[in-house]
Amino acid sequence: MSLEPVPGLDHPRLSRWFATSLPSLGAVTGATLVAGGRSNLTYRIDLEGGSVALRRPPLGHVLPTAHDMVREHRVLSALARHGNVPVPAPLALCTDDQVLGATFYVMDWVDGRIVRTLEDASDIAPEQAAGLSERLAEALAAIHLLDVDAAGLTDFGRPDGYMARQLKRWGQQWERSKTRELPAYDQLVKRLADGLPESSRTTLVHGDFRLDNALVRLEPAPEIAAVVDWEMSTLGDPLADLGLTLVYWTEPEDEPLPVGSTVTAAPGFPTRAGFTEHYANLTGFDVSDLDYYVAFGCFKLAIILEGIHARFLQNATVGEGFDGIGAAVPVLVDRAHTVLG
Repeated sequence: MSLEPVPGLDHPRLSRWFATSLPSLGAVTGATLVAGGRSNLTYRIDLEGGSVALRRPPLGHVLPTAHDMVREHRVLSALARHGNVPVPAPLALCTDDQVLGATFYVMDWVDGRIVRTLEDASDIAPEQAAGLSERLAEALAAIHLLDVDAAGLTDFGRPDGYMARQLKRWGQQWERSKTRELPAYDQLVKRLADGLPESSRTTLVHGDFRLDNALVRLEPAPEIAAVVDWEMSTLGDPLADLGLTLVYWTEPEDEPLPVGSTVTAAPGFPTRAGFTEHYANLTGFDVSDLDYYVAFGCFKLAIILEGIHARFLQNATVGEGFDGIGAAVPVLVDRAHTVLG
């Protein structure tokens, strides 16, 4: 059977790999790109015995230390065995670049929907929106309250000096990715360096936690079916996760970012303060220094988007919607300055 070409997949080689590594699933019958190139690529692979999800790195401009499939597979394996975080269970990891040209892994296919825009919320009742928000805060709290020793993730990161290393690491990524000079960015780096907080605790962090990095269900009750996109997970300061979540959390009166979620501006979703309060009640964490972490989240997202913009300029993105990514970078830098006051 001839399969339709899909960017990033080699059907004959992939079919042979499935026959050897996961023979119980039967032959490959189809493949579809699910998420197109803003970070790692996700595909739905249909087989005679059911469907699975496949994750691989993007096709161009891959930064050092980014898009590490082995780490992503490891953390999902740990969470599938331990803790209360809903994740797709990994099925197999392939480190042989001869198959797809990069390391990839396969995991369970989880039925659910991604809600990102106001249009996506058109059928979500206010009480369902409130329930989803509570479940999302509970998922974030579960990540941060995970016993990393029991989960076998004690060596998953270097927690000491996490925020200082993050500032240095993301600054290096900017230098490798930048497509222009941005004086406001240089000023922001100095302000963040001068105001570095002392991390009070170390937990597992997701690294890009937001509502549209989760698969959700509304019936019979709102739930987070799976938290996905774990490529930036490590051990570090949990407030860095919360700060980035709030960068994406749009309120009705906000001017939306050129990229990102707008669904939380729909009726029923709480304010950023309301989401933070629920999270703080669940974890007992002190969130009094949260403004710094929100500004840092703006900084981090700006650098991620600059890297995506660089891939777009190289014609190395897969999918649509990349032409406006670059415009979001200075907006985020300016927003970080505003949050810092």
